[in-house]
Amino acid sequence: MIRLPLRTALAASACFACIGAAPAADRLVVIANGETVGALDVTQTGGHVAIHYDVKNNGRGPTLDEAIDIGADGLPTHWTIDGTATFGGAAHEAYDAARGIATWRDSTGEKRATLDGPKVYIGQNASPWALGLYARALLKRADHTVLALPGGAIHLDPQGSVAVGKATYRAYFLSGIDLSPALILLDANDALFAVVSSDGATVRAGHEAETPALTEIATRLTSARYVDLQKRFAHHVDGPVRIRNVHVFDPASGRLSDPVSVVFFRNRISSVEPLDSPPTPGEAKIDGKGGTLMPGLHDMHAHLSLESALLYIASGVTSVRDMGNDNAFLLGAQAQIEAGTIAGPRIVRNGFLEGRSPYSARLGTVVDSEAAALEAVRWYAARGYWQIKIYNSMNPAWVPAIAREAHRLGMTVTGHVPAFTNADAMIDAGYDEVTHINQVMLGWVLKPEEDTRTPLRLTAMRRTAGLDLAAPRVQATLDRMAARHIAHDPTAVTLELLMLSRDGTPSPAVAEYIDHLPIGLQRRRRQAIAPITSAADDAAYRGAFAKVKELLKLMHDRGIRLLPGTDDGTGLSVHRELEIYAEAGISVPEVLRLGTLAPEQYFGRDQELGTIARGKLADFILLPGDPVKDLREIHRIGMVVKDGTIYFPSEIWPAFGVTPFAPAPKIAMPAAGKAGVSAVPAHDPADEFF
Repeated sequence: MIRLPLRTALAASACFACIGAAPAADRLVVIANGETVGALDVTQTGGHVAIHYDVKNNGRGPTLDEAIDIGADGLPTHWTIDGTATFGGAAHEAYDAARGIATWRDSTGEKRATLDGPKVYIGQNASPWALGLYARALLKRADHTVLALPGGAIHLDPQGSVAVGKATYRAYFLSGIDLSPALILLDANDALFAVVSSDGATVRAGHEAETPALTEIATRLTSARYVDLQKRFAHHVDGPVRIRNVHVFDPASGRLSDPVSVVFFRNRISSVEPLDSPPTPGEAKIDGKGGTLMPGLHDMHAHLSLESALLYIASGVTSVRDMGNDNAFLLGAQAQIEAGTIAGPRIVRNGFLEGRSPYSARLGTVVDSEAAALEAVRWYAARGYWQIKIYNSMNPAWVPAIAREAHRLGMTVTGHVPAFTNADAMIDAGYDEVTHINQVMLGWVLKPEEDTRTPLRLTAMRRTAGLDLAAPRVQATLDRMAARHIAHDPTAVTLELLMLSRDGTPSPAVAEYIDHLPIGLQRRRRQAIAPITSAADDAAYRGAFAKVKELLKLMHDRGIRLLPGTDDGTGLSVHRELEIYAEAGISVPEVLRLGTLAPEQYFGRDQELGTIARGKLADFILLPGDPVKDLREIHRIGMVVKDGTIYFPSEIWPAFGVTPFAPAPKIAMPAAGKAGVSAVPAHDPADEFF
């Protein structure tokens, strides 16, 4: 897994001089899935705050030092940030505010702005301590909203009081920085006690034992937020719905139909009819305006959260394969999605299996023996997981037994290539699939003793720039994959983000839509991620990603099954993953098949999903244009239907601070008394078009 969080909601703060009675020093402990992975140390001298922040989870994490001077209004007058970001890239930043002018320097260059009212600077590389600073500034505003620098605004939503141990704290969602709001807990002095999520917390030292209670609070409050959003955004029609004047894309043939009408009733497609077919009484009607109706998209490498579940729907992704998660959370979230209480895609669950080491990922099940690994396989099988996913720290010697047990129980095996081995050996040991294209390629350039549990599994990709794909070593791996029908999940978009992001310019992974994103995410996507220390580094990473594209085309031409996945939770990254395949030379109709029908064929569900036909489940998206002519059209989704529930992305995106990409189609409801209708807002009678 190469995972870039939307924003790691770690945290913490104490009450500083600007608001009274703060300790001179404080330590916050970072906990992920029950294990300590870092700390944040804060020292205050008057209005000056010094911070050291260091986290190492899954072999990577930021190390940062900050110096902040805080004015009488509680806002920073001076702020410097120096260190390294998650994957080792340099982080250097400075902010100053004086005499009504704010100036700052970061990876995008030098900027300035007039301070004509209260404005909060959003640090490009700020440690989680900043969340407490922002919260206190927001509490001084009656509307809990303040303008942000370099742009946008941030907002604090009260969530009531919560009990943690013997104390009570006030909970808030802090939004406007990233796609997902941070859940923060403030104490009676407005100091930040913790920021929490469903899989961990950063909490004041001495309160580590409260982490299970904190994660339960996070799950409950976050779930309540998304239950409310589902009530707002999910539109249900009890009668038939006729989508008129659309071209249906058929992934099997790669062609668009002539204009037709598609009718669905509840969660099934009733018919695909000639355009001039008369409607029946009691139908709701949607004008497709000559656009394209195509099956829902897939992300074959997801790590679902409640936030990403709704983001996937807004992005037209109606099915995902979860490649590893907190097991209890995932089972609960899937139950909520299937019950319709929260929005989200269909989920195929993979059981995450990691070996114990200092570099272990804190997901799924972490084991320290072969016997424990086999027990975990049986646990996953009994709960209906589809595959076993093996991770970096797994002992390669245990993989044959794991694969035999998984196969005996009807599951297949995928995963990373564990450290100190290669893809060929893991295929021989029983892998049915290999995930991440770098995991395949590194086996051709690494020395046996090099450790891919570290960021080396990214940085060593520089060595592939000059790789000869016709070399016997490369061809032997591809021969093995083709002959044994080994599937591959490339996650090319995440490699593009990691390898091609540069300071001062939009990452190509998001360049087409970066201006739609919240300001904090925009800033990080204009920053290098991999360490780029020279022109040679820059050229090597660019050459290596060109080689990734070349290999994608070669794999496809060899008949190796490609499974488009992202290892990202924005949903939008699925669109870019598919664009990369087209840039690699795979035809656009074939790329669209890989993103729609092909995953359903892999799952064995293509009799129910993957094409638009009578009797199939109603999972599809409406685009205003033709994606076969221009693949970028898949960004412009006007409507998503998942299991018969209608969603309009233009309604959903603003809840995440995202500017919508396309307007919603107009819907005409049947006359009262002719059909049962719920949760669809009324439209002006002038919108009727039949």
